Amino acid sequence: MHGGLCAVGDGEMTLGWHCPTVMMYGSDELAAWLATRPERSVTLLLDGGVADAAIATSVREQIGRSGRTARTLVIRDPGGLPTVTRLARQTEGADLVVAVGGGSLLDQAKLAVLMRTDPSALARLTVSQRSGLILLPPAEAVGPRLVAVPTTLGTGGELSAVACLEYQGGKRLIMGSALQPDAAVIDPVATATLPLELAAEGVLEVLFRISGLYVGDHGDLPTEDALAQALAERALRLGNELGALRASGRPAGGPLRTEIAKVSGLSHAGWVVLGRAPYAGKGWYLANELSTGLGLRKMTAVAALLPCVWGAIAAGDARLGSARRLDGLWQRLRMAALDPQSAGQPAAPLPEEPGAGIAALIDSWGVARRITAQPDQLAVIARRTVRAWGAGLPMLDGLSTADIDRLLTQAVTDSTSVSC
Repeated sequence: MHGGLCAVGDGEMTLGWHCPTVMMYGSDELAAWLATRPERSVTLLLDGGVADAAIATSVREQIGRSGRTARTLVIRDPGGLPTVTRLARQTEGADLVVAVGGGSLLDQAKLAVLMRTDPSALARLTVSQRSGLILLPPAEAVGPRLVAVPTTLGTGGELSAVACLEYQGGKRLIMGSALQPDAAVIDPVATATLPLELAAEGVLEVLFRISGLYVGDHGDLPTEDALAQALAERALRLGNELGALRASGRPAGGPLRTEIAKVSGLSHAGWVVLGRAPYAGKGWYLANELSTGLGLRKMTAVAALLPCVWGAIAAGDARLGSARRLDGLWQRLRMAALDPQSAGQPAAPLPEEPGAGIAALIDSWGVARRITAQPDQLAVIARRTVRAWGAGLPMLDGLSTADIDRLLTQAVTDSTSVSC
């Protein structure tokens, strides 16, 4: 639920931390959940790419079985502020919003519901500042309930309390418990047509998220570390399974896609991130700006940068993360890859050096990591990165424009080797 309030029964409010997102597996559970809810007016937001897909039909049927008729809006616009403000207006009167789509659509839905709930949200989202991060206060009111039905893998947007907003040629990261969906539906029907390479990108995103927080924080947290290690190993095994399917020309089945979605959501969960340094995942800020500046897919930018970032950490750049913790995590992953009980074992052990190793793993999963750019483009991106996340802001921990330009240049020029 939103903010610091948790809904009970017919809407009576009790104080406490925000409630966890209700998870449903298969859209058949949606009708049963709706039968327990007091909300009657429903708006269904559909990503234009899935408006005629089986998952859209299934969700409509479930809403109908609950005795409700949904007003349907098909969203084909970019995820910028004009789209979000329009959605906030178009959902007026709805006390339940069901969003079916990828990470961008879910972010738009979250922000539209936020603007419905908090009249001051627009001013916060558009505040004049150079920082790319906006932290939201706990919500003081309860607005429309939000049900997220993801049609892609990896973002975990159906469980996260974050959203990205395209704004003035860049992206802002919005964080706050008010953005966390009330319920989520994980249905393999929603990802049935997802190509294997995009499923593999989703697994890489999960591994990137988990490892970024784990390695970027120099402190040891035994319980939290054990959970992060287990999720990272699970992500590796799922990625290797996808790699084996790709090599054999077979598709990923529904159970495998469901497992990837589960791990994706868990990578946002409290005990995985609890106690971590707040801006430990430096790679996200760099990849965000690289993808925006070059018009790349987000995970293409991640795949190109991650070997270079890990290589720099292993070489002793403590600003990016802990070499000790990176080496420990990578050696665990190397051993997990060789587990005879796992599908998709590599033909040979992955390289010991983390940067070379993660590059080899990315290649074995079939995720594209080759990018091209001119030096002047990279210089502009480096300056924009420092302006949005560094130069006194805590996210980049003293990384200079020259440091970032060097990493970006390595990522671009390394077009054939497995390491930076």
